[in-house]
Amino acid sequence: MKTDALFERYALPLRPLPGGAPAWLAEAGAQDWRRIARIIRTEGGRLISVWGTDRTPEADQFIISAAYCVAEGLLWLQLPVTEQEGYPDLSEVFPAAVRMQRAIFDLLGIRASGAEDVRPWLNHGKWPQDYFPLRQQHSGLEQFDSALESYPFVSVAGDGVHEIAVGPIHAGTIEPGHFRFSVVGEKVLRLEQRFGYTHKGTDKLFTRHHMADGYRIAGRVSGDSTVAFAWAYCMAVEAATASQIPPRAQWLRALLLERERIANHLGDLGALGNDAGLAMGLAQFSLLKEQWVRLNDQLFGHRFMMDRIVPGGTVIDLDASGISLLVAQCAQIETEVRALRVIYEEHAGLQDRFISAGRVLPKLAAELGLCGLAGRASAQAWDARADQPINPYAQLNVRMATHSNGDVAARVFVRFEEIFESMRLLREIAHQLPPGPTTAPLSEHHAEGLGLGWVEGWRGPVLVAMESDAQGKILRCHCHEPSWQNWPILQHAIMGNIVPDFPLINKSFNLSYSGHDL
Repeated sequence: MKTDALFERYALPLRPLPGGAPAWLAEAGAQDWRRIARIIRTEGGRLISVWGTDRTPEADQFIISAAYCVAEGLLWLQLPVTEQEGYPDLSEVFPAAVRMQRAIFDLLGIRASGAEDVRPWLNHGKWPQDYFPLRQQHSGLEQFDSALESYPFVSVAGDGVHEIAVGPIHAGTIEPGHFRFSVVGEKVLRLEQRFGYTHKGTDKLFTRHHMADGYRIAGRVSGDSTVAFAWAYCMAVEAATASQIPPRAQWLRALLLERERIANHLGDLGALGNDAGLAMGLAQFSLLKEQWVRLNDQLFGHRFMMDRIVPGGTVIDLDASGISLLVAQCAQIETEVRALRVIYEEHAGLQDRFISAGRVLPKLAAELGLCGLAGRASAQAWDARADQPINPYAQLNVRMATHSNGDVAARVFVRFEEIFESMRLLREIAHQLPPGPTTAPLSEHHAEGLGLGWVEGWRGPVLVAMESDAQGKILRCHCHEPSWQNWPILQHAIMGNIVPDFPLINKSFNLSYSGHDL
């Protein structure tokens, strides 16, 4: 029935894909590419990701893919193209497509026709003009001695306007990223970002592996979201092989995901307090996060639960004593977080820094596609755990945390609310954890070879799209991190604020450099 409704709306033959998340695949023509995008935008749907695949020399063509979130689930559109013809620009419909399309050209050499911004994104001049690392004739291991090229930042002119260049090298343990501020005095007129300084070649690395082994790579796309990416990857593999995993494994995966969500929120709340001058907040929340991840290590063998989720299930389990420890820790840390929340909300100096800083109004958030916790703080009520739940979330009735002010204070509010909701979910999972095995062998059926994984990570929705051959070798694995949508919106959030507020506003989003630099 859903397939029929989708066909009526989009006038394309659709094929349902197997797997935990409801998803459909369709092949589009160039005339359909923007038409479908406009329909989805009108319906209130979202663009999740755009990526490309080299199908030469077998088919003498490239495939441009777009993944959308619509009311019924995920829609995966594939557009066959040649190098000469390219594909229609999507950025006039979904502005978030701009950087994704620029990355497609740098990796594959296929241009979005009609796009205004065609500057390089991942290629900093170290690659020759005819080198595109995702093409099949390249190994991805080539070495070049070219010098870095100057990047054409957009300049702002006027009386008293000057530029402040920050990065790409930063203090502390942080990946490189460049921020170019145009300011008058301390007021920010414009911010422009530049990333891609440590291109890891992750997409190419996947193609050297079998589907059963790629979870380790997926779990390293963005280390703070290792559980979310591993789960999304395994979901894609299990869909591509039409495999079923044990119910206990599904519940354990959700337990790990909620623990990952809480760990990151605890760390961010401490950092936000520190950036606003409340060092005590950093000390207290850092202590709570350390206690949290130490129990991860005790129960699951890794502080951040890396490589605990595998195709077919999990490599961890919980016994009665482990469940008792987990439930007891939830009670203890929730009590302390509630006390700290009162301090944060009643601290006049802290609230003076939080309220109105880095505001993204709901209208702008909707236009630009702000997603995840930052989106929910700007009235974008999207949370895959609640509106498109996979097991076991369908049985847990997730309460979505939202706010409408769109400022640092709203993003802090959402973090607190999500901690308390995740604590509730952890207790529910611990009490309802079904018996049985935690892993099952993958099916040897690889005829479909296509699968999607879709998980609401702590930062926002994580997508993994899988393509494999009949032997299970990965032909293409595309991982999408929600920072692709949200980094450009940070440029708007800082405008009109003062330069010293940038660290605070930036941390309130806490976007990923690594996940943006595959």
